[in-house]
Amino acid sequence: MSFHTPDWVKNAVFYQIFPDRFARSPRLVHSPGIVFKPWGTPPEEQGFQGGDLLGVVDRLDYLQELGVNAIYLNPIFASASNHRYHTFDYMQVDPLLGGNAALRELLDAAHARNMHVVLDGVFNHASRGFWAFHHILECGGNSPYIDWFTVHDWPLRPYEHNADNPHNYDAWWDLPALPKFNIRNAGVRKYLLDVARYWIDFGIDGWRLDVPEEIDDAEFWRDFRKTVKEGNPNAYIVGEIWHEAREWLAGDRFDAVMNYVFSRLALGFFAAETLQTEYKPGGYTLVTLDERDLAAGIRHMYSIYSWEVAQAQMNLLDSHDTARTLWTVGDDESALRLCTLFQMTMPGAPCIYYGDEIGMTGAHEPYSRGAFPWHDTTVWRQDILDFFKRAISLRRRHRVLRTGSYETIHADAGVFGFVRSLGVHHAVVLFNSAKEPRSVDIALPARIGNHAHFTAIWNEGSYTAVDGKLQGVLAPPRDAVVLLNEQLPVTLPG
Repeated sequence: MSFHTPDWVKNAVFYQIFPDRFARSPRLVHSPGIVFKPWGTPPEEQGFQGGDLLGVVDRLDYLQELGVNAIYLNPIFASASNHRYHTFDYMQVDPLLGGNAALRELLDAAHARNMHVVLDGVFNHASRGFWAFHHILECGGNSPYIDWFTVHDWPLRPYEHNADNPHNYDAWWDLPALPKFNIRNAGVRKYLLDVARYWIDFGIDGWRLDVPEEIDDAEFWRDFRKTVKEGNPNAYIVGEIWHEAREWLAGDRFDAVMNYVFSRLALGFFAAETLQTEYKPGGYTLVTLDERDLAAGIRHMYSIYSWEVAQAQMNLLDSHDTARTLWTVGDDESALRLCTLFQMTMPGAPCIYYGDEIGMTGAHEPYSRGAFPWHDTTVWRQDILDFFKRAISLRRRHRVLRTGSYETIHADAGVFGFVRSLGVHHAVVLFNSAKEPRSVDIALPARIGNHAHFTAIWNEGSYTAVDGKLQGVLAPPRDAVVLLNEQLPVTLPG
């Protein structure tokens, strides 16, 4: 099936925000008696630290200076958990985040800066406090909403349960706090589709979909796509799928997935010597790779999807569901830098997890969900922040690095290289994973032609093709060189 993914995504640099831990705004006045944990409390203490959507608005200058032009927000709807994957009202932004008015302000402020905002949609399960489930708790089998969930016997045991008397309704991963919707129920389907369309009409720019494989109903997802795209044909639909997703990306469901395949490839190559291989994000084993393994993995990754999909994939290194990259690579800052520059030069939309750009670290959640240290800038790693800004700027200043075609052209002796081409413009990208400098000869694709002249736009060097090759290209240790055959006009799309 031929289909088109949103063009703005192909030019996007995403920033993922865990709202409770990103920024607290003094402009949001809460009801008397509201008490938050002190900002910066260790994340393993759980609880609420009071980040809100006005805090995101207040930090848009920071994000724009970083180079970000798209925001992915973890769930923001009313919930009794700090991560808000336990939703009890899908039509209301949590008042602790500022309510619907705060989302309105964020969308208006972001759109005024040509920035896009994508929300997290949790449609497989609700919470024990969700109004329809609460109705069943109060009314038992007499509730007209009894078929919205799958109840096995009575009385329900949502709070008091044990091994001998477990909870007695379908729940996500058998967690009693997360009753699963009965997606076969026509009322449930209509309700969830109405939610999807309501927030699209409100002005959001797309949905990131939580555990969509848990809703094993292709027709529901086709209806979801139709509903969202009718509201906004340019809305982005990206699913949380940790593995290959051919059937999901055939044009009738999602535009893209969170590209954890990309993440595992990048981490495996650039952190081969320091990777925490005992850690299994999402249950997947992290494997160390050499340059040939990386080339084979990328070749396979791009062989299974259309080019439209490849350009729209959300290329992330970490998220709220994983340890932070710096922890995963054993605190090897060079690996963090290489992985990040790889994100910024490869096809697909890079996504930065909040705080990675200042060197935040932490093991698997909750440790990866710390508060952004606005209150203590002395802990910021300014060298890492400067690197992120330069790498993001590189991508945004050169369209060929965003939407140009891709071809691997070198994989040997710890050096991995590829070329991105867009019309007459070509960018040669060469990564050196070794701790010593490498001087390599690069055979160029025939379409580039002989005598093409390339100048470095990342690191230094100037080379002219001879007999179809760039000879003696110098790649610094644990770094990269990016060469451009002609300086492109500087354009910073929204």
